[in-house]
Amino acid sequence: MLPVVEVRPTEPSLQIDSALTAGWLEAFLRDEMQERRGTPRAVIGLSGGVDSALVAYLCARALGPENVYAIRMPYRTSSPSSLDDAQRVIDALGIHGETIPISDAVDGYLAHAPDADPRRKGNVMARTRMLVLFDQSARRGALPVGTGNKTERLLGYFTWHADDTPPVNPIGDLFKTQVWDLARWLGVPHEVVDKPPSADLEANQTDEADLGITYAKADGILNLILLGYNDHAIAARGYAPAEVKLVRRRVDGTHWKRHLPTTALVSGTAINEFYLRPVDF
Repeated sequence: MLPVVEVRPTEPSLQIDSALTAGWLEAFLRDEMQERRGTPRAVIGLSGGVDSALVAYLCARALGPENVYAIRMPYRTSSPSSLDDAQRVIDALGIHGETIPISDAVDGYLAHAPDADPRRKGNVMARTRMLVLFDQSARRGALPVGTGNKTERLLGYFTWHADDTPPVNPIGDLFKTQVWDLARWLGVPHEVVDKPPSADLEANQTDEADLGITYAKADGILNLILLGYNDHAIAARGYAPAEVKLVRRRVDGTHWKRHLPTTALVSGTAINEFYLRPVDF
């Protein structure tokens, strides 16, 4: 009789080869911006967080620091430490930096929306920042580069038509934990990498408190969901069923945010539905 061997389920690895990943993402930026679009310059909204810092590092390496413009866009309630951390990145890389406060623009609109709750106010801030970013790109003949990671995008933790709007995103297929790994490998200042991630739209706000789960757990669950594991199989790998349900619900409930506007079809050549050039696939 063969011996019984206990097989413990293991989680598919999220480990990345940082050197290979950095090289690939830099090549992606050069190909998408310089070769395909003829745009050698990048504009980045630099928040002081690890995601935008990592993108700044990748752009500086791919395009040269002289071709990278980092825009800090604080609101009056933004943390001063975020501005300091963004400046650390600007100084470390030698990229261009500019600060454009958004308080007057945001407050000018909110004067007409006195009933706006914190969520609505946060969305107004995010969309105002994207307006600035696109106008600055036109000013400088540059392209806005996105800074949203895979975890945020899957959980819908971003403002539609704001954070995920830039046409090129080098870190959109990296989970948050992978962003941290790559940022450390590239030498992003530890003050930026090690602080609790925050959207910085409200005082004392943190991503993980908003989401109700740590990024480490969310990434493990998301990875398994994408690989086709059902909730029971995911829970068998050590995740609480409530956590699995939370992540699954957020992914399913925010699917619409990851797509272009839904078009009513009245012909056989609807853009993005039927009319696709080979490059669009």
